[in-house]
Amino acid sequence: MKKITAYLTLILMACCSLSVYANIPEPEALIRDTVNEVLSIVKEDKDIRAGNKKKINELVDAKVLPHFNFTHMTRLAVGKNWRNATPEQKKILETEFRNLLVRTYTTAFTTYQDQQVEVKPLKMKDDDTDVTVKTLIHDKTKQQPIPVNYDLEKTASGWKVYDLSIEGISLVTNYRGTFAEQIQKSGIDGLIKTLVEKNQAQVNKPPSKATPK
Repeated sequence: MKKITAYLTLILMACCSLSVYANIPEPEALIRDTVNEVLSIVKEDKDIRAGNKKKINELVDAKVLPHFNFTHMTRLAVGKNWRNATPEQKKILETEFRNLLVRTYTTAFTTYQDQQVEVKPLKMKDDDTDVTVKTLIHDKTKQQPIPVNYDLEKTASGWKVYDLSIEGISLVTNYRGTFAEQIQKSGIDGLIKTLVEKNQAQVNKPPSKATPK
C-alpha cells in the first residue's frame, strides 16, 4: 500500500513524451492531454506547489476526477461484498473511496520534481470498448522507469479510467484485499466507518510546509 501511495504522487504530475503520433487513439490522447494540461497549470502556480488545498482541490475536481469511473472502481475494490451492500451503503462507499483516492492524489502537487512520462502508442480496434494505456514514468531518482498502466472503458460519456497498475500491482486489487479484511472483521458498515475516519483524519491534518519551486 505504501509503495502504491508513493507512486501515485508521480502519475498525474509528470511531463508526457513530446513525440507526436498520427491518428492517436482517443484513450491514449486522453492520458496525454490530461497529464500535459495538469502539469502546465502546476508549473505556473506556486500556490499549488506550496500546498494550497483550495487550489489543489479545484484542480483535481476540474481536470482529474472527470476522467475516472469511481462507481466501477469502487465496485471492483469492494469485490463480491458489493452485492450485499444496500443502495445507501454503495453510495457512501463510492463517495469515501473517491475521497480516499483524491487525498492521495493531492499530495502529488507539492512533490513534482521534473519527472517525465512516456506514453506508449496504443493499438486498438475501432470496436474496442476496454483498453490499457501503458506509460513509463522516468524519475531521475530511480535507475529504472516505473511502468504505470491505465485501464479504460468506453462509456456513454467518453473513455474513463477504472483501474491503474503500478509496477504490475493493480490499485483496485490492492484495495480489494484491504477492504475484504475490514468487511470480514466488522462488516460493510465497519469499512465505511474506517474510510470516513481515515478521510477525516486527512482533512484535519495540518498542511505540510512545502517550498515553492
